[in-house]
Amino acid sequence: MPVTLTSIRLNTQLADEAAKVLGVKSRTEAVHVALREIVARKRFKTLMKKNAGKLAFAGHRE
Repeated sequence: MPVTLTSIRLNTQLADEAAKVLGVKSRTEAVHVALREIVARKRFKTLMKKNAGKLAFAGHRE
């Protein structure tokens, strides 16, 4: 995974709270987890919209 050192203005209280909630040790880790989550959520929403009503789930309507 490519990593670049970057400077951003960050609400440290929010970042510390996010790290605690996410169970990670650093603000950097919290930002990475949050970024992965938002990307995954967007991909999931796009997939669901694209396949709305076309997917079958085991155990559904049995």
